Amino acid sequence: MSFIKVYIHFVWSTKNREPFLATHAIRKQLWEHITENARKKGIYISCINGYTDHCHCLVSLGVNQTIQEVIQLIKGESSFWMNQENILGYKFEWQREYFAASVSERIIPLTERYIRRQGTHHNKESYGNEMDRIIQIFGLEKYEE
Repeated sequence: MSFIKVYIHFVWSTKNREPFLATHAIRKQLWEHITENARKKGIYISCINGYTDHCHCLVSLGVNQTIQEVIQLIKGESSFWMNQENILGYKFEWQREYFAASVSERIIPLTERYIRRQGTHHNKESYGNEMDRIIQIFGLEKYEE
């Protein structure tokens, strides 16, 4: 029997960073749907939240799950659902790119707190500035498929 414990912090934005998720009610409905759909697919989401133009999601990978598979299932299905249910009244899309980083077990509580506080955080810093800072701090390189 295999046992793994790998947490990944995902961040992705709306297409062109448009503020499609403008209200708390829309975000709440979307996060609940993503969490329920992920559960049905065997994806464990520890924490999810975001702001008007992006989503943060802390996921515990299963033994047969890959980063690419998990993000594709979450993003693809959720945009399909948003459009099928006509939640916004116009076409919704996620940006193709995403950020993914492993999270040490000892900082999971800090990561969850950071994700839960997105509203407060983004009153002070835009998503674009946040991602530019993360890329600079970690010296990240963009992966092209």
